[in-house]
Amino acid sequence: MSTLLWAWRYLWARPLGAALNVLLLALGLGSITFLLLVGAQLSKAFDRDLAGIDVVVGAKGSPMQLILSGVLHVDVPPGNIPLKAVRELEKHPMVASIIPLSLGDSLQGFRIVGTSAAYAAHYGATLGQGRAWNAPMEVVLGATVARKLGLRLGDTFLGSHGLGGGGHMHGDNPYTVVGILQPSGSVIDRLVLTDTASVWKVHEDMTAMDDEDRAVMEDEREITMALVKYKTPMAALSFPRFVNTSTEMQAAAPALEITRLLSMLGLGTDVLRAFAAVLLLTAGLSVFIALWSAVRERQADLAVLRMLGAAPAKVAALLLCEAVWLAVVATALGLALGQGFAWALGWFLQLDNSLLIGGILWPATLAVVPVLALGVSLVSALLPTWAAYRVSVLELLQSR
Repeated sequence: MSTLLWAWRYLWARPLGAALNVLLLALGLGSITFLLLVGAQLSKAFDRDLAGIDVVVGAKGSPMQLILSGVLHVDVPPGNIPLKAVRELEKHPMVASIIPLSLGDSLQGFRIVGTSAAYAAHYGATLGQGRAWNAPMEVVLGATVARKLGLRLGDTFLGSHGLGGGGHMHGDNPYTVVGILQPSGSVIDRLVLTDTASVWKVHEDMTAMDDEDRAVMEDEREITMALVKYKTPMAALSFPRFVNTSTEMQAAAPALEITRLLSMLGLGTDVLRAFAAVLLLTAGLSVFIALWSAVRERQADLAVLRMLGAAPAKVAALLLCEAVWLAVVATALGLALGQGFAWALGWFLQLDNSLLIGGILWPATLAVVPVLALGVSLVSALLPTWAAYRVSVLELLQSR
């Protein structure tokens, strides 16, 4: 304990130099922490929101756009598909179940999704208040939507056209809140769920001129996409090809598209990793110079310690403990900086409305941060420590 205490005092005997070393090391560790946090949160979001969805069927266009809009709800869908075609797919021998999704309207930036009760059940969402909808124009709010907008059971609101907010308001068809879901940590938290018939009603009432128009619209009803679950994994080999070649729709596999997305993001993360490595290397050199200078500056102190009976290992341990203290302080600061960077990213881009990035998270991979800090500090301290260990008391006293 006395060695640790003396090392702490020695470290801060030169406050400016110590603060610079801590800052350099903390910046590198903070960058690595930020990358680990974002990677962990993205992986968690993808694994959670894509679970149990084998393929997404929607309009022709970009398969990745279909996944981002239909599963993660962070993009605009490529278009709509006929309801009749989806009902035909339900009869396919390889299809176990289909969950319809109808998009197009929003509430202050939160998407209104027309679907079936199976959608909430798929993510294991449970009601915290109220009940499920049992009629058109009744909605169940995700936990994030209810918290941010301050809506309660019995409140009414108007949806706006478009998925980004600020569109034309559907003033003739107000929605009524009948239920609020408990937080689940999934995409459900940031959605407004209602029956598919609600979406049809809003748009048909807005455009239908008479009963004849309404009848035509009912016959030509569409949805945005369908989430499909296979009866057997072997369906992955033939069902997407069947949809893409035999229908006017397209089938996109979530796992494949997300893998492509992560590979596209790889270049940016590699640059950040290289930047963090440069910071750590600079910090290591700075620590080495600081400790080497400390050995030269403290020769008189080291001589006194040796004369008082301190063993060479005790003197060497003093410098090693300085390096350990430096690693501990830099680790704490680096973790705080990384968490702050992740929170700032989520707040600035409002990612808690999309991928839920930004909250405080402690994945197991963060264990690499203190290991890196300790490794850089100890490696930088090896030569100064060896020099302190081999110091000659006689030579020090003669030089004085």
